[in-house]
Amino acid sequence: MNVKDGARPTNSIRRHVLGTSIALVGFLSLHLGLAFNAQAQTAPFPNKSITMIVPFPPGGLADIVARPVAEAMSRELGQTVIIENKGGAGGGIGMGVAARSKPDGYTVLLALSSLTVIPEADALLGRNPMFLLNELRPIARYTADPTVLAVRADSPWKTVKDFVEDARKRPGAINYGSSGNYGTMHVPMEILAQTAGIKMTHIPFTGAGPAVVAMLGGQIDALSTGPATVLQHVKAGKIRVLGHWGNGTLASMPDVSSLKDLGFNAEYAQWSGLFIPSGTPEPIAQRLRAAAKAAAQDSKARDIIQNTGSPVQYLDSPEFEKYVQADARRMTDVVKKIGKVE
Repeated sequence: MNVKDGARPTNSIRRHVLGTSIALVGFLSLHLGLAFNAQAQTAPFPNKSITMIVPFPPGGLADIVARPVAEAMSRELGQTVIIENKGGAGGGIGMGVAARSKPDGYTVLLALSSLTVIPEADALLGRNPMFLLNELRPIARYTADPTVLAVRADSPWKTVKDFVEDARKRPGAINYGSSGNYGTMHVPMEILAQTAGIKMTHIPFTGAGPAVVAMLGGQIDALSTGPATVLQHVKAGKIRVLGHWGNGTLASMPDVSSLKDLGFNAEYAQWSGLFIPSGTPEPIAQRLRAAAKAAAQDSKARDIIQNTGSPVQYLDSPEFEKYVQADARRMTDVVKKIGKVE
């Protein structure tokens, strides 16, 4: 339609021009958005911060290891690795969140050895699984400490023998804390109870940190926990360690004997390691694997972890995967012997 010079455009022409403009803006926005998304997808990983889920509250071994590892990985990756504590259910809640997270490399998990126990416990109890073992891929192991039998320094027990004999005389009278049912503090105490023929009362907490606070405050009598969790309190004269669930000598506590050497066939290692969702693309998984290895070799991270009493015992992804599978097989029998704990 032609418009004479000086005449005003009709409403139909204005609508036509306006519609054309809107369509052009929409066209450009769509294509610019697609171009931006394509660029974001092809940008080198990582191009934003990464969340490291720690399935326990602050103060326990997982948190103690996670913080220096996250800092070292941040330096290696050029992006911030943010700690997110999600405690509860012996670590199962946080592990489940990690297993269900988007497998894009931006969510990783720093887990403890309860990871191999919880799926078996879920099956034993007939409850919906919090996660399945094959939903998480092992990337790196950092520590593998035997747990230690810890009591308050003012307790009446000076030796493991004292502790066991008292537990035999008073079934159920001695109570111990843990990070939750079937967690890394519950399982070793049940192994000792089975081996020594004793009965104790189990009181679960959300993590090692709260359990240690409860013991120091007199709410519970004993704990089985990683050396790093209690070493500072041992040095301060507040906690006494009676024995440990490993073999030989602990570097951080050389005067403490193993339960095996004391005549009790009780063995357990509380390991810590990094995991990612199983569906994570291989190039991203390898980038995270390299960063995890760099963290294990980082002098600052190693010093921080080792100064807490847990020497770094790094395993790369293939070896760690075999280790996890073997641990899961062993824990199947242990959980069956413990039985149902609601």
